[in-house]
Amino acid sequence: MPAAKGLFHRAIVESGSLLRGIPQENAQKLAEAIVGELGLGKESLAKIQSLPFQQLLDAAQKVLSERRPKMPGGIPNFRRIADSLGFGPVVDGKTLPAHPFDPRAPSISADIPMIIGTTLNEFVTAINHPEYEAMSDEILQSRVREIYGEKASAVIAAFRDRTPQAKPFDLWSHIASAGVRESAIQQAKLKAAQGRAPAYLYWFTWQTPILSGRPRAFHCSEIAFVFDNTDRCETMTGGGAEARALAGKCATPGSNSRAPAIPIMLTCRAGPPFSQPSRP
Repeated sequence: MPAAKGLFHRAIVESGSLLRGIPQENAQKLAEAIVGELGLGKESLAKIQSLPFQQLLDAAQKVLSERRPKMPGGIPNFRRIADSLGFGPVVDGKTLPAHPFDPRAPSISADIPMIIGTTLNEFVTAINHPEYEAMSDEILQSRVREIYGEKASAVIAAFRDRTPQAKPFDLWSHIASAGVRESAIQQAKLKAAQGRAPAYLYWFTWQTPILSGRPRAFHCSEIAFVFDNTDRCETMTGGGAEARALAGKCATPGSNSRAPAIPIMLTCRAGPPFSQPSRP
């Protein structure tokens, strides 16, 4: 975004490495469908300003539920999500002149250091579903097959080789979250390829003890640690000395510091800048 130049001096992308914006034609189709659902047209479009918020929301949700393609396995595919019908930053050629990180990192922020990362389990947890903990190998195979087809057995074997003690649901969570991780690695790769300000890559794997550990390392779970607010956020961290100690290693320097933000790595210790040969 050209309008943002000079406003940011360092950046952290946490579990949101969307490399592409929404194509303008997709945004146009969505807008037209919602306007149609509201019973409006070009001549009456101004009436949208006076409609109740709930009516607008209901129309948008109805259009999205009917028209958005079903994602295999019910898991968001970060590599293709921008090409689905939905809301988000639109590549309009002006405010957002091009896709953020496709096919390359933007030159406008080449001198801005970045920290990029994800959590281990992201959106795939058992937080509201205790029964998921009893997932069988057969169900695991079925779910992975929805995404990877005939490669399902090979994919499961690869993840099981890395974590041989993992239960079927843990393997499913790791596999289903891999697309989010892959997108983050790709963003770090593109940033590092510029050869200017460094990129750092983290992977937050700490497992919360709340709800018998069912949430795992869920989406956004690192935020309380980055801002050293684990006690304030005890409903998601469990509070206590262990979480507090980890936050002490993860927290970025204060706003008055001139030092670059410390990258969060697997154990929340500072690590070297990302490079393709050493990528995790």
